[in-house]
Amino acid sequence: MPTIANLNVKADGSFEGTLATLNVTAQIAIVPNGRKAKDNEPDYRILSRKNGFELGAAWVKTAKSTGAEYIAVTMSAPEFGTIYGNVANAPGDDPMKKVIIWNPPS
Repeated sequence: MPTIANLNVKADGSFEGTLATLNVTAQIAIVPNGRKAKDNEPDYRILSRKNGFELGAAWVKTAKSTGAEYIAVTMSAPEFGTIYGNVANAPGDDPMKKVIIWNPPS
């Protein structure tokens, strides 16, 4: 699956980096949802660093096969439609570097 964002892990539990597709390059932040009141509300909000607009949300999920936790993201904008992906470890050994892997619809 293709990488569509490079992220840096911040001390407060957020992520910041660059979303890049063939048509869009944007600075984004994935920030913890401090106002989460219900289980079905997102664990994170995805924001444009340029203007603060919300682009999407993310949820902490548990993989059925391994029991490992991961972050599933959904983003939408007129420029790129809806994107589904997962936050994953970036290549290399740096735990402070993450990527978003695109999950194309099947």
